[in-house]
Amino acid sequence: MKNSNKYEKQYFLPEGVSMDWMRKTAIEKPPVWCSVDLRDGNQALIVPMSLEEKLRFFEVLCKVGFKEIEVGFPAASETEYEFCRALIERNLIPDDVVIQVLTQAREHIIAKTFEAIKGAKRAIVHVYNSTSKAQREQVFKKDKAAIKEIAVFGAKLCKKYKDAAEGKITLEYSPESFTGTEPAFAAEVCNAVLDVWKPTEGDEAIINLPVTVAHSMPHVYAAQVEYMDKHLRYRDHVIISLHPHNDRGTGIADTEMGLLAGGDRVEGTLFGNGERTGNVDIITLALNMYSQGVDPKLDFSDLPSITRVYEEVTRMRVPERQPYSGALVFAAFSGSHQDAIAKGMKYREENHTGVWNVPYLPLDPADVGRVYEADVIRINSQSGKGGIGYILETQFHLSLPAKFREVFGYHVKSISDHAHRELASSEVHDIFLRDFVNVQTPLSLLKASFEAEHEFDGVEYEEDVWAKLTVAYGGEEKTITEHGNGRLDAACNALRRVLDESFVVESYTEHALEEKSTSKAASYVSISKAGKTYWGAGVHTDIMTSSLNALISAVNKMLKN
Repeated sequence: MKNSNKYEKQYFLPEGVSMDWMRKTAIEKPPVWCSVDLRDGNQALIVPMSLEEKLRFFEVLCKVGFKEIEVGFPAASETEYEFCRALIERNLIPDDVVIQVLTQAREHIIAKTFEAIKGAKRAIVHVYNSTSKAQREQVFKKDKAAIKEIAVFGAKLCKKYKDAAEGKITLEYSPESFTGTEPAFAAEVCNAVLDVWKPTEGDEAIINLPVTVAHSMPHVYAAQVEYMDKHLRYRDHVIISLHPHNDRGTGIADTEMGLLAGGDRVEGTLFGNGERTGNVDIITLALNMYSQGVDPKLDFSDLPSITRVYEEVTRMRVPERQPYSGALVFAAFSGSHQDAIAKGMKYREENHTGVWNVPYLPLDPADVGRVYEADVIRINSQSGKGGIGYILETQFHLSLPAKFREVFGYHVKSISDHAHRELASSEVHDIFLRDFVNVQTPLSLLKASFEAEHEFDGVEYEEDVWAKLTVAYGGEEKTITEHGNGRLDAACNALRRVLDESFVVESYTEHALEEKSTSKAASYVSISKAGKTYWGAGVHTDIMTSSLNALISAVNKMLKN
C-alpha cells in the first residue's frame, strides 16, 4: 500500500498521567451499564425498528438487567418521540429502570426532549456537542471559546428545564469526538459544564467520554480517561461514562482499559451493533468479567433467546464467531482441541470440582444457555478421535476402546472430507451403526447355540464349550460345530472352519448402554489377520448375542477388505 503517508495521528496522548492502572490485572467490579441499542444501535440499522419491535427489545433489555436504557433522540423524529411517550404512558418502565434521551445543545431540541419525558419518574438527559480539532476546523469553523460556549449554553438550558421538571432528572454531557480533542481542552469544556450543573451527592452528573471514531491504540484512550479522572471538578459527584466505537476493532480493549483508568459507567449495545463497525459489545464485556469471577449484574444465562430476538427486531445477524454468542464459539473442530475438551470434561465429572478450567473453553457453555453435546464438539475432516469418541460416549453412551476410537475417527473424517461438509452428531452415530454395529454382510449369522460339555458326538475334549453356528455366506447356508475355551473362542473356531480363514481375536470389551437391568449391552471385538486389525461392534439386550454380533461385524470388515 503506497499512501500511508497521508494519514496523520488524530489523537492526543495527555501529559502528566501515571498510567498506574496498567499494573491492574482485572476489573474488580462491574460498571453502571447503559444500553444504547434503541438509539445509537437503531440509527445504524438499514431498516430501523418499528414501535412494537422497540417495545419488544426494551422488554428484553429490562429482563437482562439494564438499569439505564437510552430510548432515543425524541426531538429528531416523530417515531422516537412516540416510542418515548409509549413507554411512559403505558407504564412500561420498571421502577428500577431509568430511561435516557439524547439532545443537541439547541433550545428547541432541548425543549422537545423534556416534553418527551414528561411524566417519567426518572430520566437521564444527555446533551452533547463536538469538541475535536477536526470538527472545530472543518465542520463548525469555530475556535475553542465558541465551542465551549455551545456546551455551556446547552448545559444552562438543560439545568433550566430540569429545575422545572417533575421527575428526578440526571444530566449527562458528552464532548463528542472526545478522543480527537486536546485533553486539556476536553477537561476545560467539561468543567465549564459541571460549573453550571454543580453536582452534589444524590444529584450526580454524568460526563461521557466517547470514542466517536477510534483512531488510537487502547492505552491512549485509557490515558485520556485517566487525565479526565484527575482533572474533572466535583469528581466525587461525577460519573465518568465510556462510549467506545469499534473502528479499529479495539472497542472491548478500549473499554476495559478505560474502566481500569477511572471509568465508572459504560454505554454500549448488545452484540456491538452501531454505526460503521459498531459500538462496544456489552455482552462480550460482561461475560469477560464473568469468566474472571466477577458478577456483571447482567443476566445472559439464556443467550440463544436474546440472540433470536435481536436478530428478529434488528434484521442483523450475529456472526458465527462473535465472542460468547456466535454459533461456533463453543465448537471445536481441531482433533487436539476436541481431545483436550473431552478429557477436561471427564476430569471435572470424576473430581467433582467446582472450578471451571476446561482446556479451550474459557466459559462454561451451560452458563449462557448453550449445551455441551450440541455446541462443543463439531465433526469435520479436521476432527480427532477424542472429539468423535466424546460425542458417541456423551450422547449415545457408546464407550469405544481407544484403538477402536482411532479407527472410527479416521473413518468419519474421511466421510466428512469427501462430502466437504460438517457432520452432525446424529450423522456420526448413524455412520457407526451402519458401518460397524451388527454388520451382517457378506456373512450372516442365522442361528447359534452353545453347550458346556467335555464330550461331543462320543469324543472327549479338554475344552468345555461347544458352539453350533448356522451362517449364510456366498449364497449358501452352512452349519458348523466347534469347541473352544469359551463361547466366543468356540464361535471363532467355527467361523475359521466355515470360512477357511485364519484370524486371531485381539481384544474384547463390553459395557451396558444404560444403568438399567433391561438395558442393551454394547460389545467391541477386534481381530487380526496378516498384521492388519479389523473392528466390529454389537448391540443387543442379550450380552452373548451382542458379543457374537461384534465378532461377526469384525469378520465382515475383514472379508470386505
